[in-house]
Amino acid sequence: MTTRIQARLESDFKLLQDTGYEVVGVFLQGSQNYGLDTEQSDIDTKAIVLPRFAQFVENAQAVSTKLILESNEQIDIKDIRVMFDVLKKSNINFLEILFTKHRLINEKYADLLAPIFANAERLSVWNRRALYNSISGMTQQKLVALKHPYPSIIDKINKFGYDPKQLHHIFRQHEFITRLAAGESFRSALSARDVKHLLSVKVGCYNLQDAETLGREYAQKVTELKNKLLTENRYSTDEDAIKIYSEVKTEILKKWFKEELLG
Repeated sequence: MTTRIQARLESDFKLLQDTGYEVVGVFLQGSQNYGLDTEQSDIDTKAIVLPRFAQFVENAQAVSTKLILESNEQIDIKDIRVMFDVLKKSNINFLEILFTKHRLINEKYADLLAPIFANAERLSVWNRRALYNSISGMTQQKLVALKHPYPSIIDKINKFGYDPKQLHHIFRQHEFITRLAAGESFRSALSARDVKHLLSVKVGCYNLQDAETLGREYAQKVTELKNKLLTENRYSTDEDAIKIYSEVKTEILKKWFKEELLG
């Protein structure tokens, strides 16, 4: 799997460059980052790209798009300004790229980007209220999606009556917020602990009735724990931490614009 992931990172990086993007880095996203992948798991990535100087001056809309590959796997492509703004909002689907060991960084920007990874833990919890709200909100989204017949999962709906992957996400989010609340680091909590059970859930070990019951139960547990944490704690925000995003973004854009304009 590691070889496949590395090959995808390299392939995505080249594809984006050939398409005309100035690439800062390509990062693995998804189940491989928290130990819940199988040989059938898709390999999806997120990429940070840079605007052209003319686009920046004209205040053109920053890139934020998804590229669907022939394999139906995807690259989530975002301008560095958009990516850093999303990271600040504590969306855990994005925060995981700060911790993934599977990443391919453009060597031109490696040193400039290094402070982000050096401060990943601090940046991931700079706003605990936003983080816990994000986890709770995402869990509710997975509950809504449990039986929704999206075209990409209609085969699972037809087979099980629900999408087991959504249920496994609900369980995972419950484990994640519980471990964070107990004082565990973001990096540590990101790696699933109950892997055997979660993998069995992912492949459909529960019937529809049990899946619906458990999905509602664990989503409610997440909501209740989130409410408890936000009620009982006066979380402050680490404003100095998010200055790192601005500093890194500025230095990378300065380097790129000088290269683009001066050759």
